[in-house]
Amino acid sequence: MKAEASTAAGAISQSEKKAPAKPRRYSYQWMKGVVLPAAVIAVWQFIASLGIVSATVLPSPVIILQTFQELLLSGELWGHLEISLYRAAAGFLLGAGLGLVFGLLVGFSKRTEAYLDPSLQMLRTVPHLAVTPLFILWFGFDETSKILLIALGAFFPVYINTFLGIRGVDAKLFDVARVLEFNWYQQMTKLILPASLPNILLGIRLSLGIAWLGLVVAELMGSSEGVGYMIMDARQFSQTNKVFVGIIIFAAVGKLTDALVRMLERKLLKWRNSYEG
Repeated sequence: MKAEASTAAGAISQSEKKAPAKPRRYSYQWMKGVVLPAAVIAVWQFIASLGIVSATVLPSPVIILQTFQELLLSGELWGHLEISLYRAAAGFLLGAGLGLVFGLLVGFSKRTEAYLDPSLQMLRTVPHLAVTPLFILWFGFDETSKILLIALGAFFPVYINTFLGIRGVDAKLFDVARVLEFNWYQQMTKLILPASLPNILLGIRLSLGIAWLGLVVAELMGSSEGVGYMIMDARQFSQTNKVFVGIIIFAAVGKLTDALVRMLERKLLKWRNSYEG
């Protein structure tokens, strides 16, 4: 019996060695995401080639690509993109940083929540366009007003998700920490922050998206530079191809920043065993 058992165990081990390696889940994931945009572009180009729609109303992808190349070679696109990235990054860092700080303060303290949260929730419902005239009146047309307007939108997703992440930590984990005699610092670094990290990263993803939306609004108020200004200037002269270039840049950079945060999520949340569909 022992010999048979050892033989079976050996056969199982050999079969495990010969079993093919499991393919990586994300190896060709990006290729699947390209299918829909490629199909839309192909149909778009076909319709444009038939001349059914005027090029002023809907330019073809080839014309948009040529316009993109011209703007790139002339250096105009780099200048607008550089100032837009600076505004979005500065506004996001300011807003998301304050959102994280206030989320931690309100999440850890019931008393702080009673004083701050009602006012912050009320401000959250005020649209960007409603406060834009006030920002112009208080801070003028300089970069300060634009960065603060972007920061206002970037603040709330991080604040709310940080607050909810901390309050969503299972109370039973604190009983375990008490048994293990964790001090306050150990509870923070080994219990509360890791458990609330998924919510915080979600807030950062949402905040990045809203920062880009706020950038468009900010560059409409008396700006003479930036991708948003380029779009508005092209619209006035019916340069639809240039408008599409600006829209595609917003979409591409937004997707890139979102992909970076998702990659960060996969690295920091390896311990999480959740349903992936």
